[in-house]
Amino acid sequence: MNWLLDLTPDEWNAVRLSIKVATVAMLFSLPPGILIALLLARGQFWGKTLLNGLVHLPLILPPVVTGYLLLLTFGKRGPAGAFLAEHFGIVFSFRWTGAALACGIMGFPLMVRAIRLSIEAVDRKMEAAAGTLGANPLWVFATITLPLILPGLIAGAILAFAKAMGEFGATITFVSNIPGETQTLPSAIYTFTQVPGGDEGALRLTLISIIISMAALVASEVLARRVGRRMDIE
Repeated sequence: MNWLLDLTPDEWNAVRLSIKVATVAMLFSLPPGILIALLLARGQFWGKTLLNGLVHLPLILPPVVTGYLLLLTFGKRGPAGAFLAEHFGIVFSFRWTGAALACGIMGFPLMVRAIRLSIEAVDRKMEAAAGTLGANPLWVFATITLPLILPGLIAGAILAFAKAMGEFGATITFVSNIPGETQTLPSAIYTFTQVPGGDEGALRLTLISIIISMAALVASEVLARRVGRRMDIE
C-alpha cells in the first residue's frame, strides 16, 4: 500500500491540479448548466434542436477536435482569448484555467442531461399552485423547482466532476502537458507510458484516478438519495 501513497512531488502536483481543475470546471459550469437545462426542458423556441445539438456536441466529437476549436477561439490570437486577455487579464492557453475550461466543456453535456431530466420530472401542478398564490416565476423556481431537482442537480454536478477528472484529449490539445501548470492525472499517466520504467508511476496514478472518480460517484449517489428522502420524493 505504501507504494501507492509514495508519490513524487510531480505526481502530487498532478493529483492536486486534477482536483482543482475538476472542481473549478464543475462550479463554473453549474449556473449555465441549470439555465440551459431549464431552457431545453421547458422552453419552446426556434433553434431549440440546434441548441440541444450544440450542448451535446462534445460527447460525439473527438476530444482533440474540441481542444483544437478551443485553441482557435480562446488561444492568445483567438478572438475570445485576445479579448479576455486584453480587457480582463484572463489567459486560458497553456494555463490551468484553460484546462478547467476544456474540462468544463467536456463535462457540460452530462451535467445538463441530468438536470434536464430532473426538471422534466417535476410536477408542474405544484409550481402552478404557487403561482396562483401570487409568487412570481423566479420565486417559484427558487422555492419549488430548485429544491425538487436538487438530487438531479447533485448527480449532474458530480458526473461533470468525474468526467473532468478523466479528461485528456481536449486538455492536452488546448493547454499542452506542462508539469505543475497543466499536467493533470491523465496527462501525467500518458507521460509515464512514454518513458522507460514508467509503468509503476502510471499504475499508481491510474489507481488514484479510479479511487477519486469512484468516490465522487458514490458520494453523488449517497447525497442524491439523502436529499430525496428528506424531501419525500423517493
